[in-house]
Amino acid sequence: MKAIVQDTYGPLDVLTLREVPKPTAGDGEVLVKVRATSVHADVWHAVRGEPYALRFMGSGVRRPKTAIPGTDVAGVVESVGPYVTEFHPGDAVYGECVGVNQWHNGGAFAEYVAVSAKRLAPMPARLSFEQAAAVPTSASIALGCLRDEGRIQRGQRVLINGAGGAVGTFAVQLAHAFGAHVTAVDSTDKLDMLRAIGADRVVDYTLVDYTQENVGIPYDLILDIAGNHPFSICRRVLAPTGTYVLVGHDHYGATGHKWMGSLGRFFPLMVRSLFVKQLPGLRGAGAPNDRFAVVTEMVAAGDLTPVVDRTYPLAEAAAALRYLTEEQTRGKIVLTVND
Repeated sequence: MKAIVQDTYGPLDVLTLREVPKPTAGDGEVLVKVRATSVHADVWHAVRGEPYALRFMGSGVRRPKTAIPGTDVAGVVESVGPYVTEFHPGDAVYGECVGVNQWHNGGAFAEYVAVSAKRLAPMPARLSFEQAAAVPTSASIALGCLRDEGRIQRGQRVLINGAGGAVGTFAVQLAHAFGAHVTAVDSTDKLDMLRAIGADRVVDYTLVDYTQENVGIPYDLILDIAGNHPFSICRRVLAPTGTYVLVGHDHYGATGHKWMGSLGRFFPLMVRSLFVKQLPGLRGAGAPNDRFAVVTEMVAAGDLTPVVDRTYPLAEAAAALRYLTEEQTRGKIVLTVND
């Protein structure tokens, strides 16, 4: 089969399209004929091998343990391994190729991939393969931040900083579906799109600093995806009983540390969460592991619709990742496979 392969960490030029052996489905696995896969920030980090801490978190210390990048997949079941009863050849499925930590390669940038059946779900009929591939990682992150860490409630005032990107476009729709009043912060050219997907109010960060606004009633929840203001400044517009959730985007190495990346911002907040009620600490870590199931239900019900900015053929994976790093993306970038 054809696949995007990296033999080492480094710039995006390390990615090459090659012929490699086709995988087989092992115990509890499904062999998926990939139709689409998504490009997102964690894929870039896994290709670069930065921050270096991810190499010790399962990615591989000197070189990637798995040579084929990619974590999200949408496609058709080719075959099933022993002990798999919930899927059959011909079923349209989607999901993630890896578990909790997306900071390592999952093998999705290929014509076929073997995936644990537990990480797949029937693909909602209302989605195309390209739309479905945009969902798993980003929508699950958004749900975890809002529901599990933020404990979002109906009627709350929620601000989403960096709302126009991969996680942000799902977060806006989720917050709207949960009955919150949503303020979405992003650049001028994304504001109409954000209104269309559920934002009640938009803020153009090129003209207005949301942390300096006289908002009157402060926000009950701030989801900070862009991470371009410290928590001490964001508190100015956060209610005393509100919650601040940091996603910790390091802008593709521009604002993060080589060793720890954006993790260096989380540790001080974790310590402060022992004394500051506005910080969730580790409460989201103990949440039920049902995020993808909930996301799938909401997609099927029409509460979530992926925003796909561009699609690229598999061979142009490096170009797709370069576009991602320009940080102008509206929603998700998708690679098409086996067209």
